[in-house]
Amino acid sequence: MIKTIESHNYETSSIPCLLYKAGFTSPIVLMPLPYGLSHPDSAPDWVAEGRLVPFSKAAEIQASTHSSAWHFIWQANRILFASQEKSLPLRSIPGGLQPIRSSIIGEFDGYLCHAHDIAPDTPAPEGYEWSGLRALFPVLDAGMVNLAGRSFQIMEWDRTHQFCGRCGTPTLLRNSERARECPNCSLVSYPRISPVVMGLVVRGHELLLARSPHFAPGMYSAVAGFIEIGESCEQALRREILEETGIHANHFRYFDTQPWPFPHSLMIAYTAEYVSGTPVPQPDEIEDVRWFSVDDLPTIPPTISVAGRLIRAVSQHLKAEPVV
Repeated sequence: MIKTIESHNYETSSIPCLLYKAGFTSPIVLMPLPYGLSHPDSAPDWVAEGRLVPFSKAAEIQASTHSSAWHFIWQANRILFASQEKSLPLRSIPGGLQPIRSSIIGEFDGYLCHAHDIAPDTPAPEGYEWSGLRALFPVLDAGMVNLAGRSFQIMEWDRTHQFCGRCGTPTLLRNSERARECPNCSLVSYPRISPVVMGLVVRGHELLLARSPHFAPGMYSAVAGFIEIGESCEQALRREILEETGIHANHFRYFDTQPWPFPHSLMIAYTAEYVSGTPVPQPDEIEDVRWFSVDDLPTIPPTISVAGRLIRAVSQHLKAEPVV
């Protein structure tokens, strides 16, 4: 049985919102953010600021009057950048490169932004290098990472949906929206987005952090996992925390979201409160999990990621509170 509830203004209400979900014997509790818990170093919202106008329709591209262009050039999951400048995007396509496919993703500061796909094994032209986007985090600001990530997700979707998944017929781009349609059976495919929940469990002045085998040496982060079919964000969060760490948690507080183009995720971050259990890492998924004092944290993700912002914001908030 699922009980309906009235909506709350989470920015002003201090009343917990109880959601009784089917399959759980106790309520999932959604709490507003603690006052003063901010999102430091969040990526700028260039769409809201009017700097970025995303394109999804052919008519929008045709109506554009801008001739200046920026280019994001991809080879699978590697992007091309100038070796000397180490910056994005490129002002032109280097000579000798022939894109397999291209797409205009929008206008940014008066420039048309193009995404291009280059054939595998094509060497980088002289003065340029291929690189994974993560490796460029230290030299890019958060807004440019988001824009480059948008270009990658569009190219990845276009590359992997050239044929209909139902009948195998080559697909065609639709003029009315960013989608590919099968001319034979009319199946429409949209850019894929895979939602991921992230939970930072708090116990007093301690944070539950876990280490994945693919992390950089010594790095720990909040628990995260994909939402499964039929789950709400809160159900998935409770399940992932329990599966990966053996910890029961509740009192979920929404923090922030971030598109994460590796390859097409949307990260949805929460804080959570410890209920019970002892940390036990899930075999093959988690290398180590433990409680860390906010005064003695290990290496954590950079602030360009929502995980890094979440951990830092909660730590700063807890440090400002007296230890009870």
